[in-house]
Amino acid sequence: MDASLSGYLQDGGHQLTQRVYYEDTDFSGFVYHARYLHFFERGRTDYIRLLGVSQGTLHAQTDPADSVAFVVRRMEIDFKSPARMDDVLTIVTKPREVRGARMMLDQTILRGDDALAAAAVTVAVVNGFGRARRLPEALAAKFGAGGDA
Repeated sequence: MDASLSGYLQDGGHQLTQRVYYEDTDFSGFVYHARYLHFFERGRTDYIRLLGVSQGTLHAQTDPADSVAFVVRRMEIDFKSPARMDDVLTIVTKPREVRGARMMLDQTILRGDDALAAAAVTVAVVNGFGRARRLPEALAAKFGAGGDA
């Protein structure tokens, strides 16, 4: 796997570069609001990947009670300025707090130095039964968040 496709870790967080394609836009030529969710998801997924965490392995535990999955519980998005086709965006993901069965992340989508959208994301940690479970200590330590990891 080419790690450069997953962005890079920096300043306790992650940065991922993505281009806006025609499929990301609506009739106005601006990025459709729901597509920002895709960009944020890609940022979170590649952040976890670069931390050395295989979500497939976490899900594939023999006992569903031992498996780990991440589900978005809450997301608050502030749309500041629209992105357009062919823009090159940087998705920045930083952990704010990692504690117990949840992670709180701050995400920003930038075009150059201009912030286009910002999200505060609460991610719940669940097992294979969909029940909340604590994030294993070794995994929590990888996030190195400022909260109780």
